[in-house]
Amino acid sequence: MHDQYLHDVLIIGSGAAGLSLALKLADFAKVAVLSKENLAEGATFYAQGGVSAVLDEADSFESHIEDTLIAGAGLCNPEVVKRVVNNGINSINWLVNLGVDFTRTDDKDPSGNSPYHLHQEGGHSHRRIIHAADATGKAIETKLEAKVRANKNIDLYEHHIAVDLITEDKLSRLGNRCLGAYVFNQDENRVEVFRAKITVLATGGAGKAYLYTSNPDACTGDGIAMAWRIGCRIANMEFIQFHPTCLFHPQAKSFLVSEALRGEGAKLILKNGQRFMSQYDSREELAPRDIVARAIDNEMKRLGLDCVYLDITHHDAEFLKHHFPNIYQRCLSLDLDISREPIPIVPAAHYTCGGVIIDEHGQTDVKGLYAIGEVSCSGLHGANRMASNSLLECVVYAHSAFEHICLHLPNIAPPAELPPWDESRVTDSDEEVVVTHNWEEIRRFMWDYVGIVRTTKRLQRAQHRIRLLQSEITEYYGNFRVSKDLIELRNLAVVASLIIESALSRKESRGLHYSADFPVTDVNEQATNTVLQKIQKKNGNAAA
Repeated sequence: MHDQYLHDVLIIGSGAAGLSLALKLADFAKVAVLSKENLAEGATFYAQGGVSAVLDEADSFESHIEDTLIAGAGLCNPEVVKRVVNNGINSINWLVNLGVDFTRTDDKDPSGNSPYHLHQEGGHSHRRIIHAADATGKAIETKLEAKVRANKNIDLYEHHIAVDLITEDKLSRLGNRCLGAYVFNQDENRVEVFRAKITVLATGGAGKAYLYTSNPDACTGDGIAMAWRIGCRIANMEFIQFHPTCLFHPQAKSFLVSEALRGEGAKLILKNGQRFMSQYDSREELAPRDIVARAIDNEMKRLGLDCVYLDITHHDAEFLKHHFPNIYQRCLSLDLDISREPIPIVPAAHYTCGGVIIDEHGQTDVKGLYAIGEVSCSGLHGANRMASNSLLECVVYAHSAFEHICLHLPNIAPPAELPPWDESRVTDSDEEVVVTHNWEEIRRFMWDYVGIVRTTKRLQRAQHRIRLLQSEITEYYGNFRVSKDLIELRNLAVVASLIIESALSRKESRGLHYSADFPVTDVNEQATNTVLQKIQKKNGNAAA
């Protein structure tokens, strides 16, 4: 058993961003990858749609850039958008060379001039979504996992959840460089020290802050909360994307119904078969996700409905089995034949557009700390992420971070031994029910008060509740030994408070943030990012 581990690079998170970076670095550095569940259990694995890139002669970089900027509602960084879009083909080629088996066109079903079948999704003006049937994330993640497991330069630590980042400032040393992390080993039930020259957050988003989400249980905003606690700037947390179409069924927890169905002509309807999207946007079902989710939410509230429906019965079973085999089979397992009847759907929290502010290399405000993927705020997504740009961002920024880390790693000295985790003043909890209750309360009031449509009064209620809960959680955390549930609850409460504070500060409606009190977009004063930063207090307690 080890109390301290030392690596060149510590990567916290094991989705597309983290594993892509680990593979790229493996020939140049000793790498550790932490995964709080099994290696593949994260948002990437469940991503259905695909990766957006310009792969058809009829398409262009300019069009992809323009579509992304429009969807981002004035808050994208144009230079970032251009750089990511221009690197799309290289990213796809890298994945193809890894062996990811993307769906190809066939004689019966050509779609443009690409050898690959391309979907069209909301906000895109062309077919540019390369995919592996309707399980693209699974195809990418499993291929990355196989490669990573076979690489001797990558140490994998499954069932390990980071508790806090360790910085020089936290240890009362000069500077504020990140030196690694305290990590809870769930199998051994103990906190260990991971030292590294470079630490990378690739922890994903925070969908579990909401009662209804397409995200797996691991998405509790850990990286955002840890970065916030050491003084990193966090931006645009009010922009939580709600996926318009999650399967509404008591046995179908978190099952996403891909946007690609709407790209193939699926229509949103009420129970009586009436369509409604034309009342909200001229692009109808192919409007960006914020518009479609808000339309569905409005129809449900207006008519008191539990759900609306997505109808793709104009395609026969053979087409649906070929293009959407997982969705077809999952629905069939619930006695729902989507070639004959519409799919009951509801919106659900899906993607965190804001996060830890990074530069073009993935660097945060703190030396030695990078952030890539959904945990970050790179400037690509602005106020609303366009469909299938997220997996693209993961691979592009993994490469940017790889190049920058390789350049600087030889000049960084390994951190000296760090203080062990201090458990001298805590005991085992006899009140686990507090954790469960607070978790459920946060997710419920975030859904009710900080959801698709917001008001100032609802946000103020949420702010009042989160402050009380954070006080309870801080007291609990200070008195009892850590557990996975407690670590996640503590992080979730931080992220919820950041979402609420950001939403209250934006006195307009823009992109994914819609306020009934301020329904108009302010094109002058508020066309800017919402940036929050914690005021750091000096202390010498290594376990604080």
